[in-house]
Amino acid sequence: MRKDGRAHDALRPVGVELGWKRQADGSVLYRAGGTVVLCVASVDEGVKDFMKGRGAGWVTAEYLMHPRTGPKRQSRDGFNGRPLSGRSQEIARLIGRALRSSVDGAALGERTITIDCDVLEADGGTRTASVTGGMIALAIALDGLRARGVLKGRPIVSLVAAVSAGVVKGEGLLDLCYEEDRDAEMDANVVATEAGALVELQCTAEGAPVSRAQVDGLVDLALGGVASLVATQRAALAGAGVDLALLLR
Repeated sequence: MRKDGRAHDALRPVGVELGWKRQADGSVLYRAGGTVVLCVASVDEGVKDFMKGRGAGWVTAEYLMHPRTGPKRQSRDGFNGRPLSGRSQEIARLIGRALRSSVDGAALGERTITIDCDVLEADGGTRTASVTGGMIALAIALDGLRARGVLKGRPIVSLVAAVSAGVVKGEGLLDLCYEEDRDAEMDANVVATEAGALVELQCTAEGAPVSRAQVDGLVDLALGGVASLVATQRAALAGAGVDLALLLR
Protein backbone atom coordinates (compact mmCIF):
# COMPACT_ATOMS: atom_id res chain seq x y z
CA MET A 1 0.00 0.00 0.00
CA ARG A 2 1.31 3.45 -0.90
CA LYS A 3 1.70 6.10 1.78
CA ASP A 4 -1.44 7.94 0.62
CA GLY A 5 -3.44 4.78 -0.08
CA ARG A 6 -3.39 5.08 -3.87
CA ALA A 7 -3.37 2.14 -6.25
CA HIS A 8 -0.16 1.66 -8.23
CA ASP A 9 -1.73 3.24 -11.34
CA ALA A 10 -3.54 6.13 -9.64
CA LEU A 11 -2.72 9.82 -10.01
CA ARG A 12 -2.50 12.12 -7.03
CA PRO A 13 -5.52 14.42 -6.63
CA VAL A 14 -5.34 17.20 -9.22
CA GLY A 15 -6.62 20.74 -8.71
CA VAL A 16 -6.82 23.55 -11.29
CA GLU A 17 -7.58 27.13 -10.29
CA LEU A 18 -7.73 29.64 -13.15
CA GLY A 19 -7.15 33.38 -13.27
CA TRP A 20 -4.62 33.74 -10.48
CA LYS A 21 -2.85 36.64 -12.21
CA ARG A 22 -5.30 39.32 -13.33
CA GLN A 23 -2.98 40.95 -15.86
CA ALA A 24 -1.55 37.76 -17.35
CA ASP A 25 -2.56 36.33 -20.72
CA GLY A 26 -3.25 33.01 -18.99
CA SER A 27 -2.69 31.78 -15.45
CA VAL A 28 -3.27 28.55 -13.55
CA LEU A 29 -2.57 27.42 -10.01
CA TYR A 30 -1.99 23.71 -10.58
CA ARG A 31 -1.98 21.14 -7.79
CA ALA A 32 -0.83 17.53 -7.95
CA GLY A 33 -1.09 16.14 -4.44
CA GLY A 34 1.29 18.20 -2.31
CA THR A 35 2.94 19.86 -5.30
CA VAL A 36 1.63 23.32 -6.21
CA VAL A 37 2.85 25.29 -9.24
CA LEU A 38 1.74 28.70 -10.47
CA CYS A 39 1.89 28.69 -14.29
CA VAL A 40 1.57 32.08 -16.02
CA ALA A 41 1.53 32.76 -19.78
CA SER A 42 2.73 36.08 -21.22
CA VAL A 43 2.44 37.05 -24.89
CA ASP A 44 4.99 39.44 -26.42
CA GLU A 45 5.05 40.74 -29.96
CA GLY A 46 8.18 39.74 -31.84
CA VAL A 47 10.74 36.96 -31.55
CA LYS A 48 14.43 36.71 -30.81
CA ASP A 49 16.91 37.35 -33.61
CA PHE A 50 17.39 33.69 -34.51
CA MET A 51 13.65 33.46 -35.37
CA LYS A 52 13.16 36.80 -37.13
CA GLY A 53 11.91 36.69 -40.70
CA ARG A 54 10.61 33.13 -40.49
CA GLY A 55 7.01 34.18 -39.91
CA ALA A 56 6.75 31.79 -36.98
CA GLY A 57 6.40 32.23 -33.24
CA TRP A 58 8.19 30.73 -30.26
CA VAL A 59 7.13 29.23 -26.94
CA THR A 60 9.59 29.21 -24.07
CA ALA A 61 9.50 28.68 -20.31
CA GLU A 62 11.14 29.69 -17.05
CA TYR A 63 11.10 27.64 -13.86
CA LEU A 64 11.94 28.56 -10.27
CA MET A 65 11.36 27.12 -6.81
CA HIS A 66 10.02 29.34 -4.04
CA PRO A 67 12.53 29.51 -1.16
CA ARG A 68 10.16 27.63 1.19
CA THR A 69 9.02 24.76 -0.98
CA GLY A 70 10.72 22.43 1.49
CA PRO A 71 11.17 22.20 5.27
CA LYS A 72 14.05 24.71 5.24
CA ARG A 73 14.48 27.91 3.28
CA GLN A 74 16.71 27.74 0.23
CA SER A 75 18.12 30.88 -1.37
CA ARG A 76 16.52 31.92 -4.64
CA ASP A 77 18.25 30.98 -7.87
CA GLY A 78 19.80 33.96 -9.60
CA PHE A 79 19.49 36.25 -6.55
CA ASN A 80 22.29 38.17 -4.78
CA GLY A 81 24.86 36.89 -7.23
CA ARG A 82 23.81 33.27 -6.97
CA PRO A 83 23.73 31.73 -10.47
CA LEU A 84 20.65 30.01 -11.83
CA SER A 85 21.06 26.34 -10.95
CA GLY A 86 21.66 23.75 -13.63
CA ARG A 87 18.55 21.94 -12.41
CA SER A 88 16.33 24.98 -12.92
CA GLN A 89 17.75 25.57 -16.39
CA GLU A 90 17.32 21.93 -17.39
CA ILE A 91 13.71 21.83 -16.21
CA ALA A 92 12.89 25.14 -17.92
CA ARG A 93 14.21 23.74 -21.19
CA LEU A 94 12.13 20.60 -20.77
CA ILE A 95 8.96 22.64 -20.19
CA GLY A 96 9.72 24.85 -23.17
CA ARG A 97 10.36 21.90 -25.49
CA ALA A 98 7.22 20.14 -24.33
CA LEU A 99 4.95 23.13 -24.83
CA ARG A 100 6.54 24.15 -28.14
CA SER A 101 5.68 20.72 -29.47
CA SER A 102 1.99 21.52 -28.92
CA VAL A 103 1.97 24.69 -31.01
CA ASP A 104 2.09 25.44 -34.74
CA GLY A 105 4.57 28.30 -34.81
CA ALA A 106 3.39 29.49 -38.23
CA ALA A 107 -0.16 29.94 -36.92
CA LEU A 108 1.19 31.90 -33.95
CA GLY A 109 3.03 34.38 -36.13
CA GLU A 110 6.13 36.25 -34.97
CA ARG A 111 5.17 36.33 -31.30
CA THR A 112 6.76 34.86 -28.18
CA ILE A 113 4.77 33.19 -25.43
CA THR A 114 6.64 32.67 -22.16
CA ILE A 115 5.33 30.28 -19.54
CA ASP A 116 6.63 31.14 -16.06
CA CYS A 117 6.40 28.20 -13.68
CA ASP A 118 6.89 29.05 -10.01
CA VAL A 119 6.85 26.09 -7.64
CA LEU A 120 5.13 27.12 -4.41
CA GLU A 121 5.01 23.67 -2.75
CA ALA A 122 7.13 20.67 -3.74
CA ASP A 123 6.28 17.04 -3.10
CA GLY A 124 7.68 15.40 -6.22
CA GLY A 125 6.78 15.87 -9.88
CA THR A 126 7.32 19.63 -10.08
CA ARG A 127 8.48 19.50 -13.71
CA THR A 128 5.60 17.32 -14.84
CA ALA A 129 3.10 19.52 -13.00
CA SER A 130 4.65 22.55 -14.71
CA VAL A 131 4.15 21.02 -18.15
CA THR A 132 0.56 19.97 -17.47
CA GLY A 133 -0.45 23.25 -15.85
CA GLY A 134 1.59 25.24 -18.35
CA MET A 135 -0.40 23.70 -21.21
CA ILE A 136 -3.62 25.08 -19.72
CA ALA A 137 -2.15 28.58 -19.31
CA LEU A 138 -0.76 28.42 -22.87
CA ALA A 139 -4.13 27.41 -24.35
CA ILE A 140 -5.86 30.29 -22.55
CA ALA A 141 -3.29 32.73 -23.96
CA LEU A 142 -3.75 31.32 -27.46
CA ASP A 143 -7.51 31.66 -27.13
CA GLY A 144 -7.00 35.32 -26.29
CA LEU A 145 -5.01 35.77 -29.51
CA ARG A 146 -7.74 33.96 -31.44
CA ALA A 147 -10.36 36.30 -30.00
CA ARG A 148 -8.27 39.26 -31.20
CA GLY A 149 -8.19 37.79 -34.70
CA VAL A 150 -4.41 37.86 -35.03
CA LEU A 151 -3.63 34.17 -35.49
CA LYS A 152 -2.82 32.73 -38.91
CA GLY A 153 -4.69 29.48 -38.33
CA ARG A 154 -5.49 27.07 -35.54
CA PRO A 155 -2.42 27.08 -33.32
CA ILE A 156 -2.61 23.91 -31.21
CA VAL A 157 -1.28 20.71 -32.77
CA SER A 158 -2.21 18.62 -29.73
CA LEU A 159 -2.66 19.04 -26.02
CA VAL A 160 0.31 17.67 -24.07
CA ALA A 161 0.63 16.60 -20.45
CA ALA A 162 3.32 15.01 -18.30
CA VAL A 163 3.57 12.65 -15.37
CA SER A 164 6.20 10.67 -13.51
CA ALA A 165 6.41 6.93 -12.98
CA GLY A 166 8.94 4.78 -11.18
CA VAL A 167 9.96 1.36 -9.96
CA VAL A 168 9.79 1.29 -6.15
CA LYS A 169 10.60 -1.97 -4.35
CA GLY A 170 10.18 -3.77 -7.66
CA GLU A 171 6.73 -2.35 -8.44
CA GLY A 172 5.80 0.19 -11.09
CA LEU A 173 4.08 3.24 -9.58
CA LEU A 174 2.43 6.22 -11.25
CA ASP A 175 2.86 9.88 -10.23
CA LEU A 176 5.52 9.60 -7.54
CA CYS A 177 5.47 11.71 -4.40
CA TYR A 178 8.80 12.86 -2.97
CA GLU A 179 9.42 9.79 -0.79
CA GLU A 180 8.65 7.40 -3.66
CA ASP A 181 10.89 9.34 -6.03
CA ARG A 182 13.67 9.34 -3.43
CA ASP A 183 13.48 5.57 -2.96
CA ALA A 184 12.87 4.56 -6.59
CA GLU A 185 15.13 2.04 -8.30
CA MET A 186 14.21 3.80 -11.55
CA ASP A 187 12.21 6.92 -12.20
CA ALA A 188 10.86 8.40 -15.41
CA ASN A 189 9.26 11.64 -16.52
CA VAL A 190 7.01 11.18 -19.53
CA VAL A 191 5.61 13.97 -21.72
CA ALA A 192 3.05 12.84 -24.28
CA THR A 193 0.23 14.03 -26.49
CA GLU A 194 -3.46 13.41 -26.06
CA ALA A 195 -3.17 10.56 -28.59
CA GLY A 196 -0.39 8.90 -26.58
CA ALA A 197 2.56 9.90 -28.79
CA LEU A 198 5.74 10.52 -26.82
CA VAL A 199 7.16 14.03 -26.76
CA GLU A 200 9.95 13.41 -24.26
CA LEU A 201 11.06 10.55 -22.05
CA GLN A 202 13.53 11.06 -19.20
CA CYS A 203 14.38 7.75 -17.56
CA THR A 204 17.15 6.98 -15.09
CA ALA A 205 18.16 3.90 -13.11
CA GLU A 206 19.20 5.04 -9.65
CA GLY A 207 21.25 1.95 -8.89
CA ALA A 208 21.43 -1.32 -10.78
CA PRO A 209 20.29 -1.29 -14.42
CA VAL A 210 16.68 -2.32 -15.04
CA SER A 211 15.18 -4.32 -17.88
CA ARG A 212 13.67 -2.96 -21.08
CA ALA A 213 10.39 -4.59 -20.04
CA GLN A 214 10.32 -2.50 -16.85
CA VAL A 215 10.93 0.68 -18.83
CA ASP A 216 8.15 -0.20 -21.27
CA GLY A 217 5.87 -0.88 -18.31
CA LEU A 218 6.59 2.55 -16.84
CA VAL A 219 5.86 4.24 -20.16
CA ASP A 220 2.55 2.38 -20.47
CA LEU A 221 1.68 3.37 -16.90
CA ALA A 222 2.53 7.01 -17.59
CA LEU A 223 0.54 7.15 -20.83
CA GLY A 224 -2.56 6.07 -18.92
CA GLY A 225 -1.94 8.94 -16.52
CA VAL A 226 -1.41 11.41 -19.37
CA ALA A 227 -4.80 10.49 -20.84
CA SER A 228 -6.46 11.32 -17.51
CA LEU A 229 -4.54 14.57 -17.19
CA VAL A 230 -5.53 15.71 -20.69
CA ALA A 231 -9.15 15.09 -19.75
CA THR A 232 -8.57 17.38 -16.74
CA GLN A 233 -7.02 20.01 -19.02
CA ARG A 234 -10.02 19.85 -21.34
CA ALA A 235 -12.46 20.23 -18.46
CA ALA A 236 -10.56 23.21 -17.05
CA LEU A 237 -10.42 24.94 -20.42
CA ALA A 238 -14.11 24.34 -21.03
CA GLY A 239 -14.79 25.87 -17.62
CA ALA A 240 -12.78 28.92 -18.68
CA GLY A 241 -14.92 29.29 -21.80
CA VAL A 242 -12.18 28.12 -24.17
CA ASP A 243 -13.56 26.27 -27.22
CA LEU A 244 -10.74 23.90 -28.17
CA ALA A 245 -12.44 23.15 -31.48
CA LEU A 246 -11.41 26.68 -32.55
CA LEU A 247 -7.79 26.13 -31.52
CA LEU A 248 -6.95 22.53 -32.41
CA ARG A 249 -5.80 21.76 -35.94
